[in-house]
Amino acid sequence: MTIAITPIAADPVDHLLEVGLKDLWYPICPSHFIKENPVSLRRLGRKIALWRDGEGVLHALEDRCPHRGAPLSQGVVLGDRLSCPYHGVEVRHDGVVTRVPGSPGCKLEGSQATRHFHVQERAGAVFLYNGKDPVDVPPPLVLPEQLTDDAEYSSFLCYTEWKGDYRYVLDNVMDPMHGTYLHKQSHSMAEGDSTAKFGIRQTDIGFVFEKEGQRNVNFDWTEWADTGIHWMRLEIPYPKTGGPGGNFIIVGAFSPIVKGMTAAFFWRVRKLPPGWERDTWRFLYKNRLEARHWHVLEQDRVMLEEMEPDANQHENLYQHDLGIVRLRRHMRNLAQTQLAESAQATA
Repeated sequence: MTIAITPIAADPVDHLLEVGLKDLWYPICPSHFIKENPVSLRRLGRKIALWRDGEGVLHALEDRCPHRGAPLSQGVVLGDRLSCPYHGVEVRHDGVVTRVPGSPGCKLEGSQATRHFHVQERAGAVFLYNGKDPVDVPPPLVLPEQLTDDAEYSSFLCYTEWKGDYRYVLDNVMDPMHGTYLHKQSHSMAEGDSTAKFGIRQTDIGFVFEKEGQRNVNFDWTEWADTGIHWMRLEIPYPKTGGPGGNFIIVGAFSPIVKGMTAAFFWRVRKLPPGWERDTWRFLYKNRLEARHWHVLEQDRVMLEEMEPDANQHENLYQHDLGIVRLRRHMRNLAQTQLAESAQATA
C-alpha cells in the first residue's frame, strides 16, 4: 500500500517576514566594513557586493556576474565599475554591463543585467533600500533626530550579529519588563517595581508600549516607528556617575542576514551639545560604560540564542506582552498587503 504524502506549503507571509519586508530601508553593516576592496554580504535574502569608488562613494550590486554567475565581489574595482574575476566582464554601479572583453559588441554589453541597490551612509552605518523592484530614485532615508541632529545628540554605534530570527530581537526590545529581571544586576536597571501594567499609545509614525504609573525609573517604555525604515527607541535613566546628558537613549534597527542570523544595530545616545560635557560623556563611555553595556547585550544574546526557533509557537502570553502582539500583528498585516499588491500587479 502506497501512502501519498502531501507536502506542507510554506507560509508566504512568514517567508516574506523572514527575509525582510520590501520597500524599506535597512541598516546592513557598519561603514568601516567597506574599505579598499569589495565586500560581499548576505542580507535580506540576497548576496550583495559593496565597494567604494575613487571618491569614496559607496555602491552596491547583486553579487552575481550576469555572464556566468561568478561573484563580482571577488573582482577588481574600476572606479564606479566592478570587473568580474572570471572573464573580465565589467558591470557599472547601476547594473549596466559596460564591457565584455572576451566578446566585444555582444548583446550583453549595454544591457542592465545586474540588480543594483541604493545605499547611503549615515550615523556610522550603511543603509540599503530593499525595493521589491529597482527604482531610479528611492524614498528618503528618515532616521530619528537622535541619529541626525549632531548639534544636540552624541552617539556611538554598537553592531553585533546574533544567531536567531531578527523578529525575536524585535520581541526582546518590545518587552520592557525583561529589564527588571534579566538585567536586574545592571547599574542602570536595578530600580523600579517588579510588577507593572502596560498600555499602548499611538503616535503619528507608530506606537509606544509603556508602563503605567512609572517613568524614568527603569526600562519603562519602547517606541516602534516606521519612517520608511523600521526603528525602535527606548530610554534608561542614568545615575550622575554615568556622566552628563540625562537619560541614556538607545535606538535600534535590525536586519535579517540569512535564516537564523540577525544583524543588530544599537546606537547609544546622550543629549549633549558640543562642548566639555559631551567630551566628558564620550570619554566615560569608552573607558567605563561601554563594557557594562556589552555585558547587558550579552545577557540578551545568550537568552535569545538559547531559545528554540519555534519558541513563539509554544507561548502563553499575558498583559506584559501586548506590545509584542501588537507589533507581530502589524508586521503580518504589512506582509499580507505587500503580497496582495504583488499578486495584483502580476495579474
